[in-house]
Amino acid sequence: MKHICLNLKRFDIPKEYGGVNTIASPEDWGKHIIENTQSILGAYNKEKVAFSMYMPEAHLIGAIDALSHEANLQIGCQGVHREDTSVGGNFGAFTTNRTANSMRAIGCATTIIGHCEERRDKAGILQEAGVIDTDAINHILNKEIKAAISAGLSVLYCIGESAEEQENWQEVLRKQLSIGLENVDKNKIVIAYEPIWAIGPGKTPPDREYIEKIAKFVKSETDGLPVIYGGGLKVDNAEMLASIPEIDGGLIALTRFSGEIGFYPEEYLEIIRTYLGE
Repeated sequence: MKHICLNLKRFDIPKEYGGVNTIASPEDWGKHIIENTQSILGAYNKEKVAFSMYMPEAHLIGAIDALSHEANLQIGCQGVHREDTSVGGNFGAFTTNRTANSMRAIGCATTIIGHCEERRDKAGILQEAGVIDTDAINHILNKEIKAAISAGLSVLYCIGESAEEQENWQEVLRKQLSIGLENVDKNKIVIAYEPIWAIGPGKTPPDREYIEKIAKFVKSETDGLPVIYGGGLKVDNAEMLASIPEIDGGLIALTRFSGEIGFYPEEYLEIIRTYLGE
């Protein structure tokens, strides 16, 4: 089974506000993406490939309303809170926090947890208090994963090493996996590997051998969980990634990196066609 995931970050913000959205008005943005992709995605065999899209919260209801029941597509949220409502317990006192039950109730099927941007945010908060503790971040993410699974969501769990951590990449990734997935139902998990040290303008992405090495390591540490490449699945690297047996898919974000930078549905579909060879 291949897993093709799409992280739409905050690509809904129009250019006049510093964003990259030129494809639709903000109120129609999520709906527009679903309507312009789901029929093509539905033509792929559900037994061979699964598609997920992780959207900013404001667009989830519009996207879910536009989703066809026959579509080979899951809509997901971008993270969940580590605590939640419960019958006879907390009824919803979670101001500013997005709980897993709330996301499941509106129709989400999956969530992304541990993305490098989430890890960086949590690390920054801890550092403001004078604390540097990556294990603490992994423990928080573990609680988020458990909350998501308890609510009935599957999880795309992101791991990866920074430039400072690359020399000790095995230890870093092993802790992210062992702590993050402690006492978790792994049947609900797909792992996304993000080479954080290589993400960004002017940086050299990992080659085939490095990605293969990491994927083999992750599978050995997780009893063979699906591993997708989270450093950005693009047209330029799709064929290379597809040639690595241990890689089970990819995470797409931006589809255009020059000119009118942004996410474009037709380019997203072209990446998929190139990766799957169909």
